[in-house]
Amino acid sequence: MIALVLAVLRRQRRITASSRALPRAEGAESAILHRAMNAFVLAPERDDRPHEDHFVILRGVNWADYQRLLEVRGERSAPRITYLEGCVEIMSPSREHESIKSVLGRLVEVFCLELDIEFSSFGSWTIEDEDVDRGAEPDECYVFGNVVDPKRPDLAIEVVWTSGGLNKLEVYRKLGVREVWSWRRGRIAPFVLRGESYVELGSSEVLPGIDLVDLGRYLDRPTTSAAIRDYRDALRQGR
Repeated sequence: MIALVLAVLRRQRRITASSRALPRAEGAESAILHRAMNAFVLAPERDDRPHEDHFVILRGVNWADYQRLLEVRGERSAPRITYLEGCVEIMSPSREHESIKSVLGRLVEVFCLELDIEFSSFGSWTIEDEDVDRGAEPDECYVFGNVVDPKRPDLAIEVVWTSGGLNKLEVYRKLGVREVWSWRRGRIAPFVLRGESYVELGSSEVLPGIDLVDLGRYLDRPTTSAAIRDYRDALRQGR
């Protein structure tokens, strides 16, 4: 397992000696996590595939090691860390990934402002629950209404730019996130929690009235400000 992880890390990020090396933890699995975080956080020297997300999946990781990963990463927004029943995904998003998620989030906010919907944005809020052995950090997430101390977002947004990662819906399912939007190849699919599973619907329930097909058309504008202006103008003309 150690050899496999190191081979993946060497292929994706050059691992070099660093004077900023992180404190070592005890145990074989913790050593793997140590090398993974050094590779992703401390040594991003070369990027062979600049337009793809980079991620490593580690298996056989316990909750304590997952918590250590979060601690080592600190308050940075990347790499994003997902935990699912002993598996950890450490993902460093590409520029394209970050651009899509940012513009998508801003357009959600424009919709809410134009329709006087109260909202709070929480970015890549670390949502975790040891009882269900899961943790996630969405690309963007929102709580709607005047909620003083939210426990979970109403909406999580996930951009699927590079395939091969953990199943995010399976993570969010037991975390109790009401709705997840998944962007993939230009399409935004809303998944709504129904009991113990997600169901893909044709429209959003947490933001009734939003046209996700129409919203998606504004993601290809040359700048974020152009996307915001054009989408705002379209919403105002439609009223």
